[in-house]
Amino acid sequence: MGIFIHWTMAAVPAYAPIGIDFASHLKGDIADSYSLSPYVEWYQNSLRFPNSPVAKFHQENFGDQPYEEFREPFEAGFEHWDADEWAATFKATGASYVVMVAKHSDGYCLWPTAVENPHRPGWHSSRDIVGEMATAVRKAGMKFGLYYCAGMDWTFNQWPIGSMADVIAAIPRGDFPAYANAQVRELIDRYQPSVLWNDIAWPDSAKTLWPLFAYYYEQVPDGVVNDRWLPWSPLMKIATTRVGKKLINSYTLKEMRKNGGLIPPPPPHFDARTPEYVSFPDVQRTPWECCRGMDESFGYNAYSREEDFLTHEELLWLITDITAKGGNLLLNVGPTGRDAAIPEPQRRRLTWLGEWLAVNAEAIVGTRPWVRCGTTVNGDLQVRYTAKGPTVFAIVNGHPTTVRFTDILDTPTTRVTDISGNPLVTRVAADAVEVDLPENIAPGPVVVVLHEVSARPV
Repeated sequence: MGIFIHWTMAAVPAYAPIGIDFASHLKGDIADSYSLSPYVEWYQNSLRFPNSPVAKFHQENFGDQPYEEFREPFEAGFEHWDADEWAATFKATGASYVVMVAKHSDGYCLWPTAVENPHRPGWHSSRDIVGEMATAVRKAGMKFGLYYCAGMDWTFNQWPIGSMADVIAAIPRGDFPAYANAQVRELIDRYQPSVLWNDIAWPDSAKTLWPLFAYYYEQVPDGVVNDRWLPWSPLMKIATTRVGKKLINSYTLKEMRKNGGLIPPPPPHFDARTPEYVSFPDVQRTPWECCRGMDESFGYNAYSREEDFLTHEELLWLITDITAKGGNLLLNVGPTGRDAAIPEPQRRRLTWLGEWLAVNAEAIVGTRPWVRCGTTVNGDLQVRYTAKGPTVFAIVNGHPTTVRFTDILDTPTTRVTDISGNPLVTRVAADAVEVDLPENIAPGPVVVVLHEVSARPV
């Protein structure tokens, strides 16, 4: 499991529409659906649509103040920031790595870059936030990765983005590809990130991207790149035409409805897939991680209600389901913009993860998918399977008194225990292995440990 950090100056106004997730917007037929984005970090883009909820909110609260003026209160919040405290909080969840946003679409850099922005000089922190976070994360025993948005930068291209076709059309060209290339190389040199997490696409042709990858792997031989590095092609210019925009948006709508959410198309080279707010239906052949926030935003939304967040059961089942399918959960933290705090609803959910994994880590950490990722038992209870060596972990979503595992075939040496190694009462039937569960189980999915079993033939 990993922790994602989206900390941008959009967390100062800290507003985005609530009540509907991003995927539902994109799966619908709403024109300019991106202007309704629940992602706070897209605040600046939503401002470009005069009738959007963000534009109305901004006018009511900040009048005609430009987005750039959020910089001062955002940087003032650095005085309250404690990188070691953040790292300790993330470590306590059971996370093994942290990926921090170094530059999002607003172009502001969280490190004192030496690569000057030609359109907005000095548009970066004078304090090395990225470097301090890298040191704290590694000191806490986790790996450190970096997110860099190379497919979008609103200091280079202010094209209003209302749809996926607009996303493609807004990929900056001109002097931006050289700028992005130089900044990514600078991030590699300074911080040696274990994960290089790009967003949207690469703004230049493959002939500049392959040397960049080669350079990265030379500096970080065990480094990992994600699947959002699709190289720019002249064919992408079709997104600026009326017919091309219609074709791209129709295709996106079809794919979103088929996949249930946003799954980036695989580029020529990647190490891990990154579906967004959606899981794959089964075990994947390639490594993958689901990235998502605890509510419907990555950046901090001060207006999110309790019902907009993952419940205790949903969060713990999320990590279970993803792990059983061979993936990682990259769970996002969106700190506040004015005082650099991890908001209480998010902190509480990090605690839930830590408490459950403190007991059940053996069934999650370092496991692999079993021959089947899951099933339904007792008519309605969901089960997910993970494995480690000859041991199978059956993780049950709910608190039944008895579970009938119809996927399991016992052997002469079969033993069934709870996660602490205590034997469980077991009965073997012709069509299932039936297990009685203890009554004093802590909240969350229940782990049944199956020693020396095999899969029942389908």
